[in-house]
Amino acid sequence: MGYLDILTILLFAVVVVSAGLAFGKKGKNMKSFFAAGGSIPWPISGLSLFMGFFSAGTFVVWGAIAYSLGWVSVTIQWTMSIAGLLVGLIIAPRWHKTGVLTVAEYINKRLGVPIQKAYTYLFLLISLFTTGSFLYPVARIVEVSTGLPLHTCILILGAACILYVSVGGLWAVVVTDVLQFAILTAAVIIVVPLSFDKVGGVSGFIQSAPDTFFRVFNGEYTIGFIIAFGIYNAIFLGGNWAYVQRYTSVKSGKDARKVGLLFGMLYVVSPVLWMLPPMIYRIYNGGLTDLDSEGAYLMMCKEVLPAGLLGMMLGGMIFATASSLNSILNISSGVFTNDIFKRLRPQSTDETLMRVARISTIGFGILAIIVAFLVPLMGGIVNVVISVAALTGVPLYLPVIWSLFSRRQTGKTVLAATLLSLLVNVCFKFILPLLGGEPLSRTNEMILGVAFPVICMVFFELLNLRSAADIRHYESYKADEQRMNQAKLAEAAADTGGQDTDNAYSVRVIRIGIMASGVVIAFFGLIAPSGKAVVIPVGLLLALVGYLIGKKRRHQPLKK
Repeated sequence: MGYLDILTILLFAVVVVSAGLAFGKKGKNMKSFFAAGGSIPWPISGLSLFMGFFSAGTFVVWGAIAYSLGWVSVTIQWTMSIAGLLVGLIIAPRWHKTGVLTVAEYINKRLGVPIQKAYTYLFLLISLFTTGSFLYPVARIVEVSTGLPLHTCILILGAACILYVSVGGLWAVVVTDVLQFAILTAAVIIVVPLSFDKVGGVSGFIQSAPDTFFRVFNGEYTIGFIIAFGIYNAIFLGGNWAYVQRYTSVKSGKDARKVGLLFGMLYVVSPVLWMLPPMIYRIYNGGLTDLDSEGAYLMMCKEVLPAGLLGMMLGGMIFATASSLNSILNISSGVFTNDIFKRLRPQSTDETLMRVARISTIGFGILAIIVAFLVPLMGGIVNVVISVAALTGVPLYLPVIWSLFSRRQTGKTVLAATLLSLLVNVCFKFILPLLGGEPLSRTNEMILGVAFPVICMVFFELLNLRSAADIRHYESYKADEQRMNQAKLAEAAADTGGQDTDNAYSVRVIRIGIMASGVVIAFFGLIAPSGKAVVIPVGLLLALVGYLIGKKRRHQPLKK
């Protein structure tokens, strides 16, 4: 990687961090810092949800599977499209209707304070592993491209994420997500055709691919795994506390539905585009093994992208992958501040709460860095991501989602289902092999992680079928929920001017960032020794898109 690429990465980092810091004055209170005032436009929230979910493992986790096994990596990710559509139609509007700031707040009102405390501690504990698994792929990408030691990369990137999330809050996260989406979409449109040129075009790629490369199911990723993973994705997308923010921080339930549907539609096309480069690299260089395959995506980019543009692609990959870390940092800080500290110090001022929010963001970021250091010792990122998903995803989130729709679930049954499921999963994953038993396969691990919590919830649903007390408790909660929604609507109506100002400011930041990125890409195309016919048009198109966003805002004044 040349000096121009390094300079581009540094400039990209400055732009993204500056965009996040630009929202430092927007986080004046808890609602503005953790929910962006409840006024985020649904397209921005939907793109942020896509980037937060999509970037966590795409470049390293799914890229490694694409290199090793081929098309099954696309099959795995298509389950996320189905999950997004289901969440958009059913779960997202229901979350918005609760009128809460965090999932922990919902659990408190619906299931009680003791249950809320238990789930809060469980979520924060598991979040330490998920944030570390999000930070590790970013550092791995930088290590492959720059040659810097892995631990150094983890420290630098962790510090950058902590900086702008602790200052700008949720607005900083969602706006930088949109910028990264625009840049990475432009970059992949450039990478794919240039990659095909390296292997003799589409026909050369197909003819040279291994016999099993285009199978829908391959290796340990069987049809059973795919079905179970699809169910897991729907539950994880619908119940993860960071993603629920995207549904509750828009203006209406209708907008929350659109957030999920946009996510689902984007995941129809994106897996094909994003998995092609590592798949093509398998044909170009089939010698990578084990952990080395985690760098296949970037290695293909290094082969085809001209100087400067590689740096922009790398910068986009870095901060897009860090998006998931940023989302978890923000929600973890929100849970700690709103649901732990605020309960201990109920008389705290907004100034005190904001100080605690930013300090706790830093604290969780440091813990994420420590966990990222340990990922190689846990078998690599693919093993960590999929195992953590199978062990914790459905047990932690399904019972709470179930309580959104069922009047017969109580705090005790919901928590019991979570704890029993976690205990069973841990026994089969860790204890049984120590006792000489056969370790679970990838498929059985995922099926167990999904099926047992469902069985628990069905059992408790039937057990409480005739319980009138539980129904009365649910009806009391529903009345409280209706009052909260009325207050939320009144507050939104009273603060229309402030919401419109925030929205206009966010669109202005996005517009400038996209236009500037398009111009830079076109410039790199002009000075590139090859690929001009692909790079320059894509750069100019991106700049035009940014211009039209601004044009639309100017010709359609904000409604009062």
